[in-house]
Amino acid sequence: MDEFTLITELVKHLGSRAQGRWVQLGPGDDAAVIQATPGYDLVASIDTLLGDVHFPVEARPFDIGYRGMMVSLSDLAAMGAEPRYVLAALTLPEADVHWVTQLAQGMAEAAADCDTYLCGGNLTRGPLSMTVSVHGQLPAGEGVLRSGAQVGDHIYVSGPLGGAAACVRREDWWYTHELSPIQRCFFRPVARFDLVHQLRRCARAAIDISDGLLADLAHICDASQVAARIDSAHIPLVEGAGLEDALSGGDDYQLLCTTAADLADWTCIGEIAAGEGIWLDNQRVTAQGYNHFGAIA
Repeated sequence: MDEFTLITELVKHLGSRAQGRWVQLGPGDDAAVIQATPGYDLVASIDTLLGDVHFPVEARPFDIGYRGMMVSLSDLAAMGAEPRYVLAALTLPEADVHWVTQLAQGMAEAAADCDTYLCGGNLTRGPLSMTVSVHGQLPAGEGVLRSGAQVGDHIYVSGPLGGAAACVRREDWWYTHELSPIQRCFFRPVARFDLVHQLRRCARAAIDISDGLLADLAHICDASQVAARIDSAHIPLVEGAGLEDALSGGDDYQLLCTTAADLADWTCIGEIAAGEGIWLDNQRVTAQGYNHFGAIA
């Protein structure tokens, strides 16, 4: 099967997620055409996911597609943005039409769950990877940055942590038809677009938890030039996960924010303080998390 036949199959299985509403022109031309919204800022991010680094190549292609879309879209939610459209570049070792159609179905379901569209991309041959470029919008000037945390802010997380890391730690990749709860944490993360209005209204700083709670909280502290004090007893954990999974494991894609407000349905785990660094149970800790080049001197 050649490249163009494979692209046709991909687009076919994206279905209604390839074009609609603000996507005036989807796949099939040199570029997509998107209708802009007056009075809004554009927000964009891009992620590359590699086989056996960001997902196991043995996983079902549906789950690879769903995960690849959601982890990339999560960056928009962390800024308080709402998704508009997605572009994806796929590198495949072979033209396996059955594998590709299942991948497309997973990507389409994630797009539907986030009310967005996958309206273009690229396909090439090589080691398995997917690069996902996400594009969103928010009212002009209302973006939530990492740099806005203030001394005295509460530190909140939007949900339980550690499930994805526990799945990886247990090498819990192989499954049959149904995903276990711990596997769903890894293969079916959820970008928290349900919280973006609250985030824009209340949060002073925010980030999504992709590299681990400590590492991502450190990004806020560094950008805001503040310290953080957190209480391990208050950190919500997914059943089956341990504290270390939450602190350093990553891949949770819950939101972490600081605010002076009381946030219903979030969990307060600590407070922003003057100074620098992160203090866990009154002991200063190193912000360890996932780092692609961490082993290189």
